[in-house]
Amino acid sequence: MSVQPAQTHQNAQTVFEVNNVTKTYQMGEVQVHALRGINLALYRGELTVLLGASGSGKSTLLNILGGLDTPTEGEVLYSKINSKINNNISSANLQTQTMDLSRASESELTEYRRFNVGFVFQFYNLIPSLTARENVAVVTEIAHAPMTPEAALALVGLEHRLDHFPAQLSGGEQQRVAIARAIAKNPDVLLCDEPTGALDSQTGILVLEALQKINQELGTTTAIITHNAGIAKMADRVIRLTDGQITHIQSNPTRLAPHELSW
Repeated sequence: MSVQPAQTHQNAQTVFEVNNVTKTYQMGEVQVHALRGINLALYRGELTVLLGASGSGKSTLLNILGGLDTPTEGEVLYSKINSKINNNISSANLQTQTMDLSRASESELTEYRRFNVGFVFQFYNLIPSLTARENVAVVTEIAHAPMTPEAALALVGLEHRLDHFPAQLSGGEQQRVAIARAIAKNPDVLLCDEPTGALDSQTGILVLEALQKINQELGTTTAIITHNAGIAKMADRVIRLTDGQITHIQSNPTRLAPHELSW
């Protein structure tokens, strides 16, 4: 079933404001320009797909938003909801605190990653000797106000697999455990790097359904990077990158459910 997009941008709060961001890597005597003057805003509660071919700069941009990397030039402003205020994304009176990720210290970035951002990668990075429940608990034990591991796993449809080890789970189930681990700390933002890249289409749809459910039910600002154009129609907005630049931004009037996508 199609769903309505998140709030219009006039009413939505900005979570990320990216201003003229560049990223240059030195590879021997060659300079690689991964990002070239990126200007972008991401909004609270929005599900965004960053679409582009390999080498387009989408992973570099996601790493900068997640505090895993810093820009060469430009600024990245992150607006955090004050944790003492009720986390209700429909409220017009949310109080926020702005952090400049491009000028933050390493300790500030570590705290930002630990408490504000959930990451989902193409490869699941589960601990083989721990059950699904225990893999999620690794995160909840260091979070300020986490869900229980059981609640997080139920949210991705794995309440019946709590005590199974990764080797006993399918690839799609392992990825959903990774998603549960990412959202169990109740992050403000969920950043997903090719979350269906290692999965077949049927399994990938189950993973996308979990991400859509989290976005809708928790209001988690979600960004998914992919080279798969078929995923774009489940997003509020699609941001296309080519050669380190944003070439097109498209808003979807309605969001398709993952099972409606043409893979």
